[in-house]
Amino acid sequence: MSGHDHSHSHAGAPGESHQGRIAVALGITLAVFVLQVIGSLLTGSLALLFDSAHVLTDAGGLAMALLAARLMVRPASSRRTWGFARAEVLAATAQAAVLLAVGLVVLVEGVQRLFHPAEIASGELIVFGVLGLLGNIISMFVLLGGRNKNFNMRAAFLEVVNDALGSVAVIVAAVIISVTGWMQADAIVAMLIGALILPRTVKLLLETISVLLESTPSGLDLDEVRKHILGLEHVRSVHDLHASQIASGLPILSAHVVVGDDCFHDGHAPQMLDALQSCVAGHFAVSIEHSTFQLEPESHAEHELGAHH
Repeated sequence: MSGHDHSHSHAGAPGESHQGRIAVALGITLAVFVLQVIGSLLTGSLALLFDSAHVLTDAGGLAMALLAARLMVRPASSRRTWGFARAEVLAATAQAAVLLAVGLVVLVEGVQRLFHPAEIASGELIVFGVLGLLGNIISMFVLLGGRNKNFNMRAAFLEVVNDALGSVAVIVAAVIISVTGWMQADAIVAMLIGALILPRTVKLLLETISVLLESTPSGLDLDEVRKHILGLEHVRSVHDLHASQIASGLPILSAHVVVGDDCFHDGHAPQMLDALQSCVAGHFAVSIEHSTFQLEPESHAEHELGAHH
């Protein structure tokens, strides 16, 4: 006997997708890209041209985030029972991978420029760097309110923060070069920015990969869940206990629970199901509303297929 809590929606899109925020940030990022390309042509700055390519990469990431946000709100169907809820995880994984690649390229390029510094028109570079930074700051404020809502928004916010740090790097390097004439400042600042963004990018990448591998949701201890279930009256054992996460805010759990044979004779099974679902929905740091339990009598053990775990 199995059951599911019907007191909530079964649609596959948890929470808000924040399409509007991402669309505005994408528009600003594209404007910054165009501005920086014009600036690099006017100043002859390789640093600004390199940052323009960086901004274009991040614009692609935001476009991916916007597509995912639109897919997330599509309703579930008989073919896609969770809808496109996992689109945000896939998009965030791809964005994090691209950000990681860009960060590594910045570090490698920075090392090369230490030995072969490029000539930079520092005065004009400061102007375009400031304009780019202003655009990035506006985008950050647009995304700020939703940055922790889901993986997709976290990745989008990281894209913009990455751009802002790139603009700061351009400005700081230009100021140092204009004052001291030390061209290697551009490479040093770029490498520092890469070192700042990489740890957060790696963390996001590991979290999204964990979801795709259907690992137990962070903060949920399955040993504690098993112990709590075994503590319920009439429960004899628990096996095939699984927990994973479809998307942000959408953890799921399933288990086979062996109960006394009398539960099926005295009509107590429905109350057992209620107790089990209340257990996983309210006693742990991660509340699981989507739970499925298969209730089995002790006499069913000899008919159970597969290994128990």
